[in-house]
Amino acid sequence: MFRKPILLAVAALVLASLACGVNIETPVTEVKTGPTETEEISVPLLESKESVADLTLEFGAGNIKLASGAEDALVAGTAEYNVEDFKPDVSINGDNITISQGDLNVRGIPQFQDDLINNWDLQLGSTPLFLRINAGAYTADYELGGLSLTGIDITDGAADVDLTFSEPNLSEMETLTYNTGASNISIEGLGNANLSELVFRSGAGSYTLDFSGEMQRDMTVSIESGISSITIIVPEGVAANLTFEGGMSNVTYDDGWEKDGSNYTLAGDGYTLTISVKMGAGNLELKTDK
Repeated sequence: MFRKPILLAVAALVLASLACGVNIETPVTEVKTGPTETEEISVPLLESKESVADLTLEFGAGNIKLASGAEDALVAGTAEYNVEDFKPDVSINGDNITISQGDLNVRGIPQFQDDLINNWDLQLGSTPLFLRINAGAYTADYELGGLSLTGIDITDGAADVDLTFSEPNLSEMETLTYNTGASNISIEGLGNANLSELVFRSGAGSYTLDFSGEMQRDMTVSIESGISSITIIVPEGVAANLTFEGGMSNVTYDDGWEKDGSNYTLAGDGYTLTISVKMGAGNLELKTDK
């Protein structure tokens, strides 16, 4: 079932038009549901074991679960939907694979029924891959521990996402890039991501970046956000150097963090996090996980 983000996005569009004092007659299309269908999704392994798969998931609105567990396959799982235009499409072109939600063709603002269903439940194999996710107003549970990810690029709209690395990533990951709108995002176990660089950009929302796990190298982190609440959690033993730039923002920090102007440091004898935070306004909380 759908949650509030898509309703908020539509409401924002309506309020924006009212605020401008413009009378816009926007057509409304009712999106009708039908019987619930379950589509099996299966993507075979690449022919060459030396190749890195480039996997793109394109998803408009609904719910996604993504985890490890595909056996003898690159991707396996199901898509459940009750709107015909949500029927997923799988495209394979060499090492490039795209799984996309079917086109929902409407004019103006869609009027959804309460019983709309669009759920993806996918498992990934152990093949090295670069993962791209392009999504709209949706909810997601990404458990990416124990995979072989060489890179991640996520772009979404009004989202409610839990992303976790519960086990170490089996490949070195150069960059994890996350671009989101007005969302609620939690990323946990980033120390397990085997990551060199994290780039996180967001609009208004609530965000948690938890760097717990087994760090295997230094990491550079760049955060740019609007009016938001951001929590950064650094485990004991990991050194952190954070620079902050913001307007009407409030910064709080646990014992162990030291403040010098707009710089915040946390002593440690392990790997180092170098973090840059730019915020329009809001609250930044720096925590230690002992």
